[in-house]
Amino acid sequence: MRIRLLKSADLQAVIALAGAAGIGVTTLQPDEERLALRIASSEASAANEKELAEAGYFFTLEDESTGELAGTAAIEAAVGLADTWYNYRVGLSVHASRELGIYKQLPTLFLTSDLTGASELCSLFLHPQWRRDSNGSLLSKSRFLFMAEFPARFSQRVIAEMRGVSDESGQSPFWESLGRHFFRMDFARADFLSYVGSKSFIAELMPKYPIYTALLSEEAQAVIGEVHPATKPARGLLETEGFRYQGYIDIFDAGPTLECSLDDIRAVKASATFNALAVNAETRGGALWLVSNRKLAGFCATLAVTRPLEDALPLTKAVLDRLEIEDGDSVRAVLLSARE
Repeated sequence: MRIRLLKSADLQAVIALAGAAGIGVTTLQPDEERLALRIASSEASAANEKELAEAGYFFTLEDESTGELAGTAAIEAAVGLADTWYNYRVGLSVHASRELGIYKQLPTLFLTSDLTGASELCSLFLHPQWRRDSNGSLLSKSRFLFMAEFPARFSQRVIAEMRGVSDESGQSPFWESLGRHFFRMDFARADFLSYVGSKSFIAELMPKYPIYTALLSEEAQAVIGEVHPATKPARGLLETEGFRYQGYIDIFDAGPTLECSLDDIRAVKASATFNALAVNAETRGGALWLVSNRKLAGFCATLAVTRPLEDALPLTKAVLDRLEIEDGDSVRAVLLSARE
């Protein structure tokens, strides 16, 4: 298995993956035109044909032996520069009366665009049949080696909007208790309109004043800042890298936005460069490492069982081939956390 940037020839396979992702993965929907534009934009970004702030990079997890695509992941260099980026910030409103002996702290939701300009990790989806053998780590964390290699292309503030709670039919309790009253459309439709960039309706229709969560249903209150069951592993992976929930949620399904400074991401901070050393077999007693080449347009990453020898990293021919490099070429690598 290896990570590489998507190509236009992958479009139909990506559409199939997007169809399997289901409702709620906002930036990965089976819309052929939008997906084709995103892949083209990624290719242009990697070819240095786009302004850095407008760049986006769209990756896939590939079974190199068969060419089958198992998942997707992406990075947007800066969000909200062309279309306003909305979130709710969860705050507190205090109501007190000394005479009546009443003191109440009430959670409130404030519509904000505080995260404008941040780099976003998005479109993470791993097909259920491939959720094994550390594929989730490879798919999610390979992006950090890319960011570590090209830090000037990204903001210091890195965010990841996590999929919120919804049922098998795509119904979101948060949306049903709040959004539907203002939009008069179902959750899937609103999510799609946000995805394709039709975001003006958010500012036009959403209430401008703080919303008291106590006025929402108990079901809606319970899912604020919570993730969809299928997204819990992805959240766990990001939290091992230093990402934390800082009180921002999605305006549609109340899924949490996780944040971390680029320099504080574990895989960015702990990664190092080595010279590839061709060997005939995996290093005995080695550990699991995430390894990438150091190319922009030809970026590839994979897993390897190895152990560094000073400035050299022993890699088998199969690993070198997956990375499209040769003996002696420079690589970037990071030890996966003990949890994995």
